[in-house]
Amino acid sequence: MEALARRLGLRTDPVIFFVSAGLMVVFLLSLIIAPDAIGDAFAAGREWVVTNLGWFFIFGVNVWLMFLLWVAFSRFGNIRLGADDDKPAYSNLSWFAMLFAGGIGTVLMFWGVAEPIFHFSNPPHGDSEPFSVAAAQEAMGFSLYHLGLHTWTIFTLPGLAFAYFIYRYDLPVRVSSVFYPLLKDKIYGPVGKTIDVFAVLGTLFGVAVSIGLGTSQINAGLTELMGVPDSVTAKVLIIGVLTAVAVASIAGGLDKGVKLLSNINIGMATGLMLFVLVTGSTLFLLRGIVETLGIYVSNIIPMAFWNDTLAQYTQEEGRWGWQGSWTVFYWAWTVTWSPFIGLFVARISRGRTIREFVLGVLFAPSLFTLVWFAIFGWSAMEIDGIGESARAALGDQAGMMSAAVMESVPLAMFAFFEHFPATTLIQGLAVVIVAIFFATSSDSASLVIDLLCTGDTEPGPIGQRVFWGVSEGAVAAMLIVLAGDAGLEALQQVITVIGLPIFVMVFAMVFALLRGFANEDIRIATPRKTPSLDEL
Repeated sequence: MEALARRLGLRTDPVIFFVSAGLMVVFLLSLIIAPDAIGDAFAAGREWVVTNLGWFFIFGVNVWLMFLLWVAFSRFGNIRLGADDDKPAYSNLSWFAMLFAGGIGTVLMFWGVAEPIFHFSNPPHGDSEPFSVAAAQEAMGFSLYHLGLHTWTIFTLPGLAFAYFIYRYDLPVRVSSVFYPLLKDKIYGPVGKTIDVFAVLGTLFGVAVSIGLGTSQINAGLTELMGVPDSVTAKVLIIGVLTAVAVASIAGGLDKGVKLLSNINIGMATGLMLFVLVTGSTLFLLRGIVETLGIYVSNIIPMAFWNDTLAQYTQEEGRWGWQGSWTVFYWAWTVTWSPFIGLFVARISRGRTIREFVLGVLFAPSLFTLVWFAIFGWSAMEIDGIGESARAALGDQAGMMSAAVMESVPLAMFAFFEHFPATTLIQGLAVVIVAIFFATSSDSASLVIDLLCTGDTEPGPIGQRVFWGVSEGAVAAMLIVLAGDAGLEALQQVITVIGLPIFVMVFAMVFALLRGFANEDIRIATPRKTPSLDEL
């Protein structure tokens, strides 16, 4: 393998690179040869995971959040991620823009209207009347639960582990480095390389699902604007075009390509959000932002621990199916690309203290998410009509957004903009924003996968990065082909199964960090000594 890597001009760990690439190719060939059999296998696997281990996903993310908050406010929060005199390489604004655009920008565009409306018309608990005030409040609470602090917890934990062990102990830039306190020198052998291969494949599939969602939304927007057919062929073509854009950004590197795209995109997304605020029911939405914060704070603990334990006694079919399709899917999907986001965030966070890192990555994006959902979610529910009197006043116009979501989730955002001025212009802008989010997710993921393979803080040759960028597009295209008419449901099946081993791996990072912290000789406001590898 080493000889082949030299002949190809690669600068990478040949075992991690070639095994990961080989398994990816095997999977793609399998999809071509036996798509139905693989689809059935993933469907059965997802059913087993949701039925038997859904509680584990829900419990685990809560444990991670409590652990991170404890670390941030403990004496370990003063530890600097790097040398004691290191300073952050990026301003707070650029730092936030990069982690947001590389994180869940595509997800907010996809679900910002669709999820609140879905829960508004189909309340999760089942004891609220659809379209009622109670249903509206419940919809906002669950939307923020799924995309607020808990989602960013899944990114923050591995990000902290990477930054701590890579920068404090000069270990290779790999997921296996996190487990040095537990595995010692085995991280350099077959066990460590197996962990890194899993991380590479998890990143590929996690980003591929994100690309699949973004592509479906772009296709829906082009259908609305230009009559482009909403088909598998169109989606594959969109993936091809935008993968080429991502590859061009990859060649620019982190500081030029990704940073530039991230800053542009966060500005455009913020502008879109302000447009809805100003041209919509401004006073209602301003009040809604404040109320949404109260809904989230007062309901986060009951929502976070709700596991629908008594569903089997209520004889309501599909209730466990709801958590499998929403909460468990979100956590499984998010954790598959947590190595990517975690390492990416660690890469741009050297020089920050653990307290700055944890509180910044947890709360800054979550606050933006809250405002985003408050503006888009309340606006969409107002269009539908909240309460019997409002719906009666709307007449035939009541329930239009719910009907649009039931027809096509990717179309929801574009149907929403039909109720605002300059509809065509704004719909076109939304397509561009989703496309750039697509590119930033793809190029930053390619850079991170390359880092996982090289083990260095600097990316390898451009050809390596381009290979991973093209690979992400290929996996996304094949998942779209596999999904066919099943669409989102098929993507949920794939990612829920793949997410389980990655979830277990991230859980183990808690124990690795505890072992690492136990060796820190730290006192508040006193010089700190960085432990050596032997001391670990």
